[in-house]
Amino acid sequence: MKSRVEDALNRHKNGYNCCQSVVCTYADLLGMDEKTAFRVSEAFGLGIAKRYEMCGSVCGMMMLAGLENSDGELKNPKTKQSTFTLGHDMCRVFEEWNSSCECNVLRGSDGVTDRIRSCRGCVADCARIVEYMLFPNTFEPYKPRDPKE
Repeated sequence: MKSRVEDALNRHKNGYNCCQSVVCTYADLLGMDEKTAFRVSEAFGLGIAKRYEMCGSVCGMMMLAGLENSDGELKNPKTKQSTFTLGHDMCRVFEEWNSSCECNVLRGSDGVTDRIRSCRGCVADCARIVEYMLFPNTFEPYKPRDPKE
């Protein structure tokens, strides 16, 4: 299947926030329609409700990890720890590429750090990680990662 990284980037370009761009791009593969994905992820943009904390793209990646890995058992969930591990591993890849998952640090708006990564770059990185870790061997490789994006 063709990579959807460009689809995520186009959503961001067309007004979706960072989280929505990631979640809406892959929601259909995990049993969620795009409108529901759009609504549930709306408050997570710009580091969760414009607080510049956890990167919205990373939040979207975590939502998708839960949709993919959770058993959905309300009374006796058995997948919580494995979902935490999956999310942790996905964040670790993102941090290896970008050194942080914090929006204000990535954007350079913390008053200390120069910009590390654009929102567009974060969307692309999270989409790449989703394709690699949640859907292995499903998507064709996307173009090589540009650290300056």
